[in-house]
Order: sequence, then C-alpha cells, then structure tokens
Amino acid sequence: MTSLPPFTVSVFIGTSLDGFIARPDGDIGWLTGRGEQAGDMGYREFIAGIDTVVTGRATYETVLAFGAEHWPYDGMHVAVLSTRLEEGADPRVTVHRDLDGLVRALAERGTKSVYADGGQVVRSFLRAGLVNELTITTAPVLIGSGLPLFGPLEADISLAHRSTTVHDAGFVQTTYAVENGK
Repeated sequence: MTSLPPFTVSVFIGTSLDGFIARPDGDIGWLTGRGEQAGDMGYREFIAGIDTVVTGRATYETVLAFGAEHWPYDGMHVAVLSTRLEEGADPRVTVHRDLDGLVRALAERGTKSVYADGGQVVRSFLRAGLVNELTITTAPVLIGSGLPLFGPLEADISLAHRSTTVHDAGFVQTTYAVENGK
C-alpha cells in the first residue's frame, strides 16, 4: 500500500491466554461457552461504530454455522477476503481476491470504519500497516495449540496501551492504538 486509506481499521477479537483464536480444527467453543458468562464486553458499542466488516473465508464460514437467523452484520457492508470463496455465493457479502483490490473498493464506496475479523485478515491488515486499533479479549483458558492470532512480521509493530478492563468470568480486555497505523 503506497498511501493510507480514508477509513480506520479496528480489530476486536478473543484469544486464549496462550494466544490462539481457535482450535486447530477452527472450533471456538472454548471461547463462546465462557463468553456467555462474561456478557457483551463492549461488543455492541464497538460494532455500532462500524460500517464495514472484513473477514476471511474461514471466519465467514464460522459465522454461517451460527445459522441464518443469527447473521450478526445486518445493515453493514460485509467483505470476504478469499481466493477460494465463490463470488456471488451469498448476496450479503462481496468477495475480494486480494488486499489491494479490497482497500481500493472500500475507499471507492466511502467506507469510514472497518472491523477486521479473523486471524489471516488481521495478520494481512497488520502487515500492510492498515490497523489503527486492536482490542484483544483474553479468555482465562490455555488450549495448548490452535490457530494463532499473530504470526511472522517483517518488522516490529509498535503499540500504545489505551485501556485494560477485567470482565466477568475472568476475561481481560486490552485495547491498543497501533502506532504505525494511520
């Protein structure tokens, strides 16, 4: 990316204490079961400020598994970054094949605030210097292995601590500004 887009990108995601967002098979039951005890943890307030959700194919398919009556993104533009998902398969989403094309399309449609969700999408946005804020909610559980939130980076990404809140059921939520983001 040669210039920063005219929108902000935020991450709002849950991890195990050992840094995984899902088990190796994609299961997040360890998070959702405990999360019910903790309540909303600020999600409704966060999502109210979002006009576009960007997920990867795996995260999109996880949301679909919740059932059609539980589609969480009514009223928002949803973009799926995937090389494998068939374009036009779901009228609620727009499929993009690469990050540069996605960013151009979001800028052209006047996007103001993006929620980047899913490990691969978060890592892609971080590597491109597009993330402005990270809110990571840590569940009080070690799952030992799984899909990591973070992975290899070409350079350090500096963060500035904004806040930390302890929620019910032992969840700890920390928000950081990404200093090399916009």
